[in-house]
Amino acid sequence: MTAVLFDFSGTLFRIESTESWLRAVLEEAGRDLPEPELKEAARALEAAGALPGGVEPVRVPEELAGVWARRDESAELHRAAYTGMSRRVPLPDPDLHDALYARLMSPAAWTPYPDARQVLRALHERGIGVAVVSNIGWDPRPVFRAHGLDPFVDAYVLSYEHGVQKPDPRLFSVACAALGADPRRTLMVGDSREADGGAAALGCRVHFVDHLPAADRPNALLPVLDLVPGLASDPA
Repeated sequence: MTAVLFDFSGTLFRIESTESWLRAVLEEAGRDLPEPELKEAARALEAAGALPGGVEPVRVPEELAGVWARRDESAELHRAAYTGMSRRVPLPDPDLHDALYARLMSPAAWTPYPDARQVLRALHERGIGVAVVSNIGWDPRPVFRAHGLDPFVDAYVLSYEHGVQKPDPRLFSVACAALGADPRRTLMVGDSREADGGAAALGCRVHFVDHLPAADRPNALLPVLDLVPGLASDPA
């Protein structure tokens, strides 16, 4: 393998819990909700799938189905899809829905998986090209910079910047081209068999990790080093 592509959410980083997300926005807005109401609103937001990088919605309403299916193709579609889901849940101020969407772009809302730095640094130090390939509607580069991982990433290939989303092979092709890498010698690492598995159509090898809270997945990325010659014995 001469290059490795990584998904962002659920692979290298994990979004905060829905309850933490709502608490942070309420605190910033200076709004209080009784604890039972806050917890119930958080449960409803989670069921609605309003938090990108969180759980999938229990149901996508018919009026949002078209936008939802294409949500990662542009910033406008992404915002419309997720604020549309959020607005299904009553909150004490309608402006809180926009504040929730803004919060997801804050580095404070994201935690790198415990082994992300070790793996990215090892790849970088051995000259292995690294790209982040993400279905997303906003720029995660500030998240990588704030957490000190940006120096280990050579390219970002983001669906909303190209108008195409995984599993479309074109997005993976752009990433390989950005790294000057042969897809047949490239590894794709992600948490979605449907989306990230699309890299196999180009001939990429694909390695999957589980979409879990960061504390529950301390070392799932380390096997990536076993798949790249000369990296398996690198120290932490």
